[in-house]
Amino acid sequence: MKTYDMAELAVRNLRESILRNSLTTVGISVGVASLVAMLSLGIGLQQLAGRRLQKSGLFDTVVVTSRRDLRGFNREQEENGPAPAESPALNEDSRQKIAQLPNVVEAYPDIRFVTELRYEDRPFLTMVAGLPFSAKNNDAFDGMQGNFFSSETASEAILQKSFAAQLLGKTPKAGSEEASVADLAKPLLGKQVTLRYAERAAMPETQTSDSAATAYSVVSREATLKIVAVCDLDPDSMRGQARARVFLPLKLAQNLHVMQPSDLRDTTNSAGSTPAYTTVEVHVKSPTQVQTVEDAIKKMGFNTFSIVDATRSLRQFFAVLDLFLGIFGSLALAVASIGIINTLVMAILERRREIGIMKAIGASDGDVKGLFFAEAGVMGVFGGFVGVALGWTIGRVINLGTNVYLKRQHFPPEQIWFVPWWLVLGAIGFAIVVSLLSGLYPASRAARLDPVQALRYE
Repeated sequence: MKTYDMAELAVRNLRESILRNSLTTVGISVGVASLVAMLSLGIGLQQLAGRRLQKSGLFDTVVVTSRRDLRGFNREQEENGPAPAESPALNEDSRQKIAQLPNVVEAYPDIRFVTELRYEDRPFLTMVAGLPFSAKNNDAFDGMQGNFFSSETASEAILQKSFAAQLLGKTPKAGSEEASVADLAKPLLGKQVTLRYAERAAMPETQTSDSAATAYSVVSREATLKIVAVCDLDPDSMRGQARARVFLPLKLAQNLHVMQPSDLRDTTNSAGSTPAYTTVEVHVKSPTQVQTVEDAIKKMGFNTFSIVDATRSLRQFFAVLDLFLGIFGSLALAVASIGIINTLVMAILERRREIGIMKAIGASDGDVKGLFFAEAGVMGVFGGFVGVALGWTIGRVINLGTNVYLKRQHFPPEQIWFVPWWLVLGAIGFAIVVSLLSGLYPASRAARLDPVQALRYE
């Protein structure tokens, strides 16, 4: 029997019992829709996590520390690297060498310190951090009220939401609602605060040449800063560092020469020599180059950490999540396959005489099998296409409902659902394969019918 004739006969047979076959096809569609909706949700969540990490500036960032601190991020690095006493100091010279490595966009020191900030003659103790100008695109500033720093050395400050509330005396009590960023920014923008800090300065030149190399003094300084913005999040909160609540332009923070913990450890470094850093953050051109840059920095004798190291377990989690979502989504398709078997078996009982006539006029067992396979395949094709459309619609509705909820919670909208082309083609192909497998038993049963007994069937 020719393929065209077999396909035409299969479609005609399906139309004769259109209600039953339509319900079976709907069962396949629901199974495919469940599979597509669940997998598209898993893919969307994975892409959302990737976008957030990418936008946060963490995905292409390597954090560098000195082995002299005796606190490596990784035990393996501590065991395999040079001894702390033999490792180089993480100072300005080292930072410049790291910045010159291939695929490195910038390398800047992490400058943060605890100090006193005065607002309206009231003292507040807080953590202050320097921010590079490139942090302007960090997602921590998406809901910021006000403007980013006007220049890299501007005497300006950005306040974190909780510290802004503290300045205004609006710290929420237990059970009470927090003030919004806009409400906190309105009375603070344009106001001035006074930063009091300690500067490490060189001893007078009257000291001997031997003592001048190591002696230094600590001088109390003040700086007036203009509040230009209030933000909701700490851009460094995901790096595991001490959370700052006041942010200054990085170059301004460097020019202040604030006394750092590394200054206490390195007593051979006078105020006029190369500054030492506790941490240096390195931005790489692409996340794919992070491992190469890490290896180069390790060869220089430093410890490194990147979010790529931490996301290995995250990628494993999403792989397991996608697997389970696919399994649960396939359960509905497995139930639909039972419906296909039932439909075709009922068709055999109703068409025994027809099958007998086909065999009597020369149809082989293979032709009969092919006919029932064609019918199962047609239901799989239609069910696959309708299921993909239904799954896409379910995903759109879920995404729309989620964004409505996020808007009510004052969060920006997100795309938590994504249907790639490979999922569309894979879902349709999977539906066809399941339908053909479901047609194995009915096709074999129809092919085994004795034509003589089939012709006697009434």
